[in-house]
Amino acid sequence: MKRFDPPKIIGGLPPLIAGLKFGWMPFDRGWKPLPHIDNAWVGEASSRDISEIRIHVSRKLVMTEETKQEFWRWTESNWVNPDINWQDAQFVTVGIDVGSVSSQAVIVADGQIYAYSNMRTGADSPDSARNALNFAMDAADRLPEERMDYCIGTGYGRVNIPFADRTLTEIACLARGAIFIYGPKVRTVLDVGGQDIKAIQCDEKGKVTNFLMNDKCAAGTGRGMEVFSDLVGVPINNVGDRSFEFKGKEPPAVSSTCVVYAKSEAIGLLRKGWSTEEVLAAYCKAMAEQIYSLVERVGVKPEFAVTGGMAKNRGVMDRLMPRVGLERLTTDWDTQIAGAAGAALFGHTLCQKGKAKKK
Repeated sequence: MKRFDPPKIIGGLPPLIAGLKFGWMPFDRGWKPLPHIDNAWVGEASSRDISEIRIHVSRKLVMTEETKQEFWRWTESNWVNPDINWQDAQFVTVGIDVGSVSSQAVIVADGQIYAYSNMRTGADSPDSARNALNFAMDAADRLPEERMDYCIGTGYGRVNIPFADRTLTEIACLARGAIFIYGPKVRTVLDVGGQDIKAIQCDEKGKVTNFLMNDKCAAGTGRGMEVFSDLVGVPINNVGDRSFEFKGKEPPAVSSTCVVYAKSEAIGLLRKGWSTEEVLAAYCKAMAEQIYSLVERVGVKPEFAVTGGMAKNRGVMDRLMPRVGLERLTTDWDTQIAGAAGAALFGHTLCQKGKAKKK
């Protein structure tokens, strides 16, 4: 008997049973054939038959989920400065940045970064904040939470950080953090976050003098790159390098950085015979153009620093900087911790002004 066209009902059978009978199973994004259960159907659909089929399919689904590679997943990390003894510090402050895609916690001892964490944001902002802090504490050397004198929350989830003493916008914290991790010569900060792009101008102390923000669309953002890396099957940490491994002349940019349209266009290009490297180059080039359109509007003053996860993607950055006309600054710090670092540094300043929590 021929397979049916899912998800039609055959012979009055419910869709799930009909699908199982002919080797199909409903997934989150539609119906998929499961050849391994073609022979699972035995005679009439008794309750025992259905129970056995459900067990069989559940096991296969679990195996599928366990073996599926998540190309978009980047490496989470934490770190501690072995040269700092927190017990010698007058003030220990914390910055928590809960973003749309990633969350960071930075612990500062007397104005110097003692420990930090960088991890994926979960479905719940309070839990994400707590997990980020715990991850940073795992790296710290037996630092008790009650030793922390002040905590500032920032990012999209800042209002949902229950243990924060105060909240500040990510614009202010990013500028302050960029000055710390790149140096006082920074005057323009580009932050490409999970779902928005920010172009910030600041002075030598990290005070914001001007900024523009694109938060209406995920085009050109980190989340867009995650979706794209999953689409082409290239780990996101390798996208930048792979985008330069094409043969011949660099291909033109895809016509749209909209995640939905770019995916459709990429699939079409792959079907036309484009290599994965060519498609990656076209998408990275389009993202660079999208980012530059915002930077150009706010204006560029040297020196130029980039924060956020996209700073780690040379496929985008090396195509952006020739348009900017400057060399971007480099740093040994994780570029994703700038917001949390700025928040922790603001907390240190407040403690110096007598705002530390009473013990």
